[in-house]
Amino acid sequence: MESMVDLILHKREGGAFTRAQIDTWVRGAAQGTVPDYQLAALLMAICLRGMTAEETRDLTLSMAESGRMADLSGVGGVCVDKHSTGGVGDTTTLILAPLVAACGVPVAKMSGRGLGHTGGTLDKLESIPGLRVDLSEEAFLRQVRDIGVAVIGQTKNLAPADKTLYALRDVTATVRSIPLIASSVMSKKLACGADAIVLDVKAGSGAFMRTPEQARALAESMVDIGAQLGRRVAAIITDMDQPLGQAVGNALEVREAVELLSGRLPEDDPLLAVCLLLGEQMLLMAGLAADAAVARSMLLDALKSGAGLEKLRRMVALLGGRSEYLSVERMDELCAVREKIDVPAEADGFVCAMQAERIGTAAQLLGAGRAKKDDAIDPAVGLVMHVRRGAAVRRGDALCTLYVNDGSRAQEAAALVRSAVRIAPERPAPVPMVYGVVQRAGA
Repeated sequence: MESMVDLILHKREGGAFTRAQIDTWVRGAAQGTVPDYQLAALLMAICLRGMTAEETRDLTLSMAESGRMADLSGVGGVCVDKHSTGGVGDTTTLILAPLVAACGVPVAKMSGRGLGHTGGTLDKLESIPGLRVDLSEEAFLRQVRDIGVAVIGQTKNLAPADKTLYALRDVTATVRSIPLIASSVMSKKLACGADAIVLDVKAGSGAFMRTPEQARALAESMVDIGAQLGRRVAAIITDMDQPLGQAVGNALEVREAVELLSGRLPEDDPLLAVCLLLGEQMLLMAGLAADAAVARSMLLDALKSGAGLEKLRRMVALLGGRSEYLSVERMDELCAVREKIDVPAEADGFVCAMQAERIGTAAQLLGAGRAKKDDAIDPAVGLVMHVRRGAAVRRGDALCTLYVNDGSRAQEAAALVRSAVRIAPERPAPVPMVYGVVQRAGA
């Protein structure tokens, strides 16, 4: 059997792995028999040298099979999953999963934690007192059967190799690799057992894929993996040059989700617009809507009736969370901090561009994200943006408000936000929110 040093050298020199070679190091990651430093070296070699389509498919399947594969056949209907490749202010799962479930489509989702400047759904959920995301597989399946929706973290038995590699990628500068992102996402989707998968692939300064072309390549890779492994997959490529929602931070993003599900945000709100677009695809793939217009109408009905918010409350309660906090008034208690600091505009004009990554990093500096995999997160801190691209501003207007408990890095965070928001004399041309839809490789 080849040693880990041999495998690292093989990939460093540009070699392609066989399925047997991939199984060797994936098994070591799952069982803890390969040290972190060797896995980190291998991840860097993959990041630099890449993987073929066949390697990426084999890595996906190997990681999915490194633990148990959930069986959702007893749930009934077409079970749909959704995944975002990560962004800033991306609260879609907390809105979309309960809305789609309220329309009658079972949603079974395994989510992750924050990676770098991007937020993680699990971290957001855990800002609710008492909530735990470490459900057993049996409890996960029971919750999908009982209320039609479950969002959990990776258990020890579901894709354990990916859990190890996911944490290492965050702290070894190996996140931006299409094969590693595609295999990580799709291995979790396969392990969770969903029949159909809708992917939100981000493109822009706040995403791991900087350009629409890079995002398209990632989308095609994941859709192709799904097709090879017998899953229905669609990917929507969306803009991430500015935060999707206004809130960036864990409890702050939960509060925004509650505001949206309470009907307090307009239908043209960018966060709601993306949720509706993804939801349309989920309902269409599940066969519950004849066309996109019918699907959108169903989603809006679930929003306006409060059925989506009620689903979120039931899901939180079954996860042990105190669902009474899921009102706009009570959510303010979870967002309470020692100090709120406005970051003022330094000139008159129009917001012509944003660097979403810097805004996400500013929230991370305040304690909303991790620099190291064992860093603790402060659930209350972060920031709320008050402007979007194209907005008119005057000197002194607040660009955002920082929510601060530890002020030691507040000025650094404020400076990052100021550098991220570019103001010009002329209003910028509109930028599309959606760049395209990929339903099979090359579409």
